[in-house]
Amino acid sequence: MPNDFNQQIIDEFRANHGAVGGYFEGARLLLLTTTGARTGAPHTTPLGYLPDGAERVLVIASAGGSSRHPAWYHNLRANPQVTVESGAFTYPARAVVLAGEERDQAFARAVETEPGWAAYQEKAGRVIPVVALYEIEQDGPPNIRAGSLGEAIKVIHDGFRRELALIRKEMADGTALGAQLRVNCLTFCHGLHYHHTAEDMGMFPVLADRHPEAAPVLARLREEHERIAELVEELRAAVSAGSDAGSAHAEVERLATELEEHLTYEEEELIPLLSAPLETP
Repeated sequence: MPNDFNQQIIDEFRANHGAVGGYFEGARLLLLTTTGARTGAPHTTPLGYLPDGAERVLVIASAGGSSRHPAWYHNLRANPQVTVESGAFTYPARAVVLAGEERDQAFARAVETEPGWAAYQEKAGRVIPVVALYEIEQDGPPNIRAGSLGEAIKVIHDGFRRELALIRKEMADGTALGAQLRVNCLTFCHGLHYHHTAEDMGMFPVLADRHPEAAPVLARLREEHERIAELVEELRAAVSAGSDAGSAHAEVERLATELEEHLTYEEEELIPLLSAPLETP
């Protein structure tokens, strides 16, 4: 039976490229689509997630502290190939249920970030599963809910803005640099590096060929990528083991200031060049 509350979140998530309001405003959310274990029908569920490096994200089968595993968990146990919507991207993924020490360490990081997970565990009376979602690489360009390349750039940039805002808030709220916050920072750094590398090697050469007049803009953007890469490396060093929260917070703020200026300039200059509708096969 459809869940009206979940459907409202799903609709808002898709309409706003991952941004939602109300109770979940500012939360890290994704949409997980599984295949029904009994029906074979697709089922989409909004879930909170934990960043966990370059290759995967983590979701927790808490079911609000219910004594029973949620339906989506039973579904992915029966069919571990799932679909993930991150707000910017939609991609196929392989679900792996963590076990033993790996599960316990991941759950402990979650509890460190949000004590409510511990309350759910105590209430449930079962070991709450932690599931890793590994993206399955596909040929061709990424699947972005956007009508043009210009819109796609804005959607991707806004995803970085939301995640960086969350990290800044977590830094400001805490007095210690916890394990999950370190992971959040390092995951963000990897994603930003990957995005800028893809622009330098893919989009910028195409634009240079089609729009020679944009050469000064592209040169400036490449220079800014180099500067941001330096700030990313400094942030990585600041969140390494043994670093204090104050140093990490300072590096996050430095990166946030220069990154926002860079993203805004890129949008102002490149979106008009990329405004044509995306070609469909």
